[in-house]
Amino acid sequence: MNPIVSATDLASELAGSRPPVLLDIRWQLGGPHGRPDYEAGHIPGAVFVDLDAELAGPPGDGGRHPLPDPEAFGAAMRRAGVSAGSPVVAYDGGQGWAAARAWWLLRWTGHTDVRVLDGGLAAWTGPLETETPTPAEGTFTPAPGVLPLLDADAAAALARSGILLDARAAERYRGDVEPIDRVGGHIPGAISAPTTENVDQEGHFLPPGELAARFTKLGVSETTPEVGVYCGSGVSGAHEALALAIAGFTPALYAGSWSQWSRDESRPVATGPQPG
Repeated sequence: MNPIVSATDLASELAGSRPPVLLDIRWQLGGPHGRPDYEAGHIPGAVFVDLDAELAGPPGDGGRHPLPDPEAFGAAMRRAGVSAGSPVVAYDGGQGWAAARAWWLLRWTGHTDVRVLDGGLAAWTGPLETETPTPAEGTFTPAPGVLPLLDADAAAALARSGILLDARAAERYRGDVEPIDRVGGHIPGAISAPTTENVDQEGHFLPPGELAARFTKLGVSETTPEVGVYCGSGVSGAHEALALAIAGFTPALYAGSWSQWSRDESRPVATGPQPG
């Protein structure tokens, strides 16, 4: 299944006999809460999902956005009307990170029919509504483990044995700046692969062939033993995982990412550009 859907195709599906469950996940790193924007106007029928409260656990040793407790995540999805057999489409304000986080979590916990609105709300040309819907309770029960997941030790090993992509901005990878976490730099052996290079100027994902060519240039191929991805706290890393899925690959996500790695002073830190 194509993990993204165009605004045109979404509009057709919403008018059809089996409309998808819509999740509005507007969120900005360090920015204002997305709920007021949702209340000011959202795609008709969409339910707001709070990334910090419902798509992540409490920050701490696991990082700034550790994976949520599966039972709590399942309850949030059921509240939004998600059932095992219901198609789901997630969208955000356009950056794609938050919607990709929902996509990854649902896929990781066993949902088979979930997509991201390509280009986010900015791509939507249909009407918006301000009414908050109250969908019927869904039946989705999470079964974690469908997608590969890395912890810190596995990420370190993968950087040596396979391909570990760092989805953050290149200047954070190099350690030139670090506006959030304890120290700048990257996991030794990781390869810089900023999420900004997955999309065009309007925030739409590049075509599958172009994404495949991008990742192939970074060393990813059908013969690569294993591919992993991390970011600052597991949010933009999900966007990179989505881009890899569009290109035909199945990466492992290091959900704790740099926010977890850098908290542990025993972990090595590399700085500067990648070799070669």
